Amino acid sequence: MSALAKTLIGRARAAPLTAACFAIAAAAAATLAAAWFFQLVLGYAPCELCLYQRMPYYFIVPFALILGFLARHWRYSNMARAGLLVMALLLAFNAGLGVYHAGIEWDWWQGPVSCSGGGSSAPSGDILSALKRSSVVPCNEAPWRFLGLSFAGYNTLIAGALALVAIAAARLPAYGSSSVSQ
Repeated sequence: MSALAKTLIGRARAAPLTAACFAIAAAAAATLAAAWFFQLVLGYAPCELCLYQRMPYYFIVPFALILGFLARHWRYSNMARAGLLVMALLLAFNAGLGVYHAGIEWDWWQGPVSCSGGGSSAPSGDILSALKRSSVVPCNEAPWRFLGLSFAGYNTLIAGALALVAIAAARLPAYGSSSVSQ
């Protein structure tokens, strides 16, 4: 095992609540980075529901970092635990949104009209040239699947797993057994 890995494991054991908050922030940031990679590098344009599913991660990354710094001091560790429970609710909602989106992709239920190109607002100016320039990414078509799961399916798994991690982290002690007493 490398010296860096030993150092990180030692710090995580010394302050498990802080480590869990930082791990959630890192996982949420990695999820956003993957979404941007698929969009900007590989060219998969997100639909409206995909963009909605990214929004909680934009909140979770800085919020988890703040909670991680709060958890470093015993006076604020209960505030960090409460924040983790709020984060778990947000992540659970996001996982539910992923299930909703995946259900639309599998034709289990109807999606919003705004995701099907049936919007009623007309562009100003030359309508024909505006239609040529614009495109609506449909929410009911999965542009990519791996092992049978679409982006929405993977978001469901990631958000659900992070919600469970946040709940478990809220039960962690602020300091491990090897640290100085609080």
